[in-house]
Amino acid sequence: MDYRERIERVLERALQLPDAGSTRLVEAMCYSALGGGKRLRPTLVYTAGVALGAPLEALDDPAAAVELIHVYSLIHDDLPAMDDDDLRRGRPSCHKAFDEATAILAGDALQAVAFDLLAGRADQSPAEAFCRLAMVRLLSAGIGVAGMAGGQAIDLESVGHRLDLAALQRMHRLKTGALIETSLLLGAAAAGVLSGPKWQALHEYGAAIGLAFQIQDDILDVTGTTAEIGKVAGADAAHDKPTYTSLMGLDGARAAAEAQRQRALAAIEPLGAAGRDLAALADFVIGRAN
Repeated sequence: MDYRERIERVLERALQLPDAGSTRLVEAMCYSALGGGKRLRPTLVYTAGVALGAPLEALDDPAAAVELIHVYSLIHDDLPAMDDDDLRRGRPSCHKAFDEATAILAGDALQAVAFDLLAGRADQSPAEAFCRLAMVRLLSAGIGVAGMAGGQAIDLESVGHRLDLAALQRMHRLKTGALIETSLLLGAAAAGVLSGPKWQALHEYGAAIGLAFQIQDDILDVTGTTAEIGKVAGADAAHDKPTYTSLMGLDGARAAAEAQRQRALAAIEPLGAAGRDLAALADFVIGRAN
């Protein structure tokens, strides 16, 4: 099921910030967050949650939160001190459309909005508060030193160095895979599932498609054009960054992506028919062109 129309509405509501100290800051936040994109991570929240019986309304906040976190990470990744990319989603990066300082603050503020959404209302029931706290902890872990931020640090430290396959997988398991895994587990948490076979199935599935997603990114950096992928093609090679294609070759990378897709499909077999949409997303991850 395509949840993009729903998440766009949820994001627009979340970014209505009437008490903001700076109109320009909010403009930069909206420019980046409402500028299109695949919306894969919120789709994973919705798809996992629905598969486990959660109502869509219970999934809106975690879906928006994880996308806002993703957008904040993209804004910061594009900065000259990080990956130094001028294009994002086919448009000038936030720091190019505004300025570096505003881009840094926009990322910071998007992260704050994300956690505010997850925290929920002050009058929630004890059961809902427990669920919300679990989601806050999941997202915190997924983006911290043992997750997205840690992976980005390894990425920066690895420029100009040749990593072996295990080190490359570890880097991407943290940098890209952690937030993808977290998206699925947020959907499970919203359905009241915080352990057990279904939780483990989603954990394994997320680990697999997280790696598959990054491998496909590396492939597209070689085979895609700037117009097709919405960012500067060939940037990884230009920055001498370790990638699956540089380590395994193009055919080897494609085989590795397919192996992770098969791993993902095997992981969700216990979900039966409820995992059908998750299977379709695994196909999308390695079949996408941007």
